[in-house]
Amino acid sequence: MNVEKTRVLILVKTYPTLSKKYSELVCTAGMKEDGSWVRIYPVPFRFLEYGKRYKKYQWIEVKLMRNSSDPRPESYKIVNVNDIKLLDIIDTKDKWRKRRELVLGKLKIYYSIEELIKKAKNFELSLALFKPKSIDDFIIESTEREWDKELIRKIENNIKQPGLFDSEEEKLAKETFRLVRKLPYKFFYKFQDETGKQCRLMIEDWEIGQLFWNCLENSKNEKEALEKVRQKYMVELTKKDLYFFLGTTKKFHGIAKNPFLIIGLFYPPKTEPMLFDL
Repeated sequence: MNVEKTRVLILVKTYPTLSKKYSELVCTAGMKEDGSWVRIYPVPFRFLEYGKRYKKYQWIEVKLMRNSSDPRPESYKIVNVNDIKLLDIIDTKDKWRKRRELVLGKLKIYYSIEELIKKAKNFELSLALFKPKSIDDFIIESTEREWDKELIRKIENNIKQPGLFDSEEEKLAKETFRLVRKLPYKFFYKFQDETGKQCRLMIEDWEIGQLFWNCLENSKNEKEALEKVRQKYMVELTKKDLYFFLGTTKKFHGIAKNPFLIIGLFYPPKTEPMLFDL
């Protein structure tokens, strides 16, 4: 199979979920050099060798092929994870200048939720950069505190199964691997778009999950940790030039009234408008 290598700037990594087939999965999304979106899924991210684990805002070079089991137009899968090549990480110097040039200069910015929903139902897109007009609230809801025990048992048994061609590093990784902790809370933004339509969307990026665990380690209890998360998302980030990376789920694309989730945030400091040479 002759597949050309593609350069992708990683913009999104969602919080890991469990899978019977792949054990643990992360949905990754980013942009190609021409500014077009690409979703890379499935990715068993924490099973990758350390030299293949890409960071947000890092260019990678990889061979991709269309994911035939996923009807969403931007969905691809990696031909061989061992061929992932890590390239430059885009820094935040000069008020995120390089990141703003790439993200705001290359990606189309949407301001209307209804426009996005219509395009999603027509299978024109499933990923988008969106600019909310206002942030009205940050909502926290309790959810199940543990993964399904039967699913965990099946996954752990699968992980322990030796592979015929496993390297010593892969064998050690299997022996020491621990499934990601389940978040006991769901986080949402309530916001308005340019038409005044109010929406509530769940935030599913890895960043907010890791922030919760970090805050919990440095707090007396969960209540205090959640207040720190709220402070970050409702106070600190709303002072910045905040955008949402939106994405649909495979299960609800084209079905749900609003199929989008907030799969990442883009929050450079506020600055003077930039003129991009396109």
